[in-house]
Amino acid sequence: MWNSIREIQDPAQNVSKFVFTKDTAVAEAVLYRYPDYATRTVICCSTMSGCPMGCRFCGAGDFFARSLSAEEIVAQVEHCIAETGVAPAEMKRLQIMFMSMGEPLLNLAGLIPAIERLYAMYPSAALLISTSAPDIGKAFADVVDISVRVPTVGLQFSVHESTDEARDKLIPFQRKLGLWDIALRGAEWAQATGRRPFFNYCAHDENSADIDAERLAKLFHPTVWNATVSVVCERSEGLPATNEHQRRLATGFGDKLLGLGFDVRVFDPAGQDTIGGGCGQLWFVQEWANQNPDQARRSIGFGRPEVHAPVATAHA
Repeated sequence: MWNSIREIQDPAQNVSKFVFTKDTAVAEAVLYRYPDYATRTVICCSTMSGCPMGCRFCGAGDFFARSLSAEEIVAQVEHCIAETGVAPAEMKRLQIMFMSMGEPLLNLAGLIPAIERLYAMYPSAALLISTSAPDIGKAFADVVDISVRVPTVGLQFSVHESTDEARDKLIPFQRKLGLWDIALRGAEWAQATGRRPFFNYCAHDENSADIDAERLAKLFHPTVWNATVSVVCERSEGLPATNEHQRRLATGFGDKLLGLGFDVRVFDPAGQDTIGGGCGQLWFVQEWANQNPDQARRSIGFGRPEVHAPVATAHA
């Protein structure tokens, strides 16, 4: 399936990264244990090689090679589970997240059959779709349908800013939903599934005021939505991935949302300082893109300034 699989470990932080390569694609998956695989295993896998969304906080924001097949997606998960040495049936909690690289909703042809296969293989596993909300029109009904048919599917929208103007700078892909449309889609999904979607938010110096929290509460009602607030991850290797100031910002903004009635998780990914363990960092796939310019086409993000802001996804 994959010609080469490279492993990068940080045993001290209980996280490993796997880089899958072949002639036409690269993918990356991250494997976490909390505190051991039998207690809780989390796998973040890629749905694309590169990404056309061009997000300025993401290490794959400059290039896109192709969408991955369902087989290529499932193979990442199978490899990670084999590395745990624990039978999935013996794991108290197993979470599989479509959030490492690529925009899942722009690859429904690979995502939906991958979800069906993974549910058949690991019926107790939580399956989380994390999206930056491209406008896929009527095809969103397919996302709702698989979420109804597979009761372990969750949905998270990468919101990251409290205004569309700020979000447009962070995510230059033009054919995406505005914040109000995201709120409507999430409410539609919640009504159909009976489960709460998540919005994920990047907490930084310019978007962590009371007014930002209030804007979010007006859009995403806490009786419908849960919230994730992310600590900063840097897309480029060698830059400081996190610091206490950034942690305080995320925790402080999470407290603001708690005060407005939200169920809140604050995400501070293990391994982000050492192996690029945070989603969006993707240090090693950037090497492949630079070495394979015939496969890695420039995305809409190429040439735009990087934004040192938190990751696009979080592990619930």
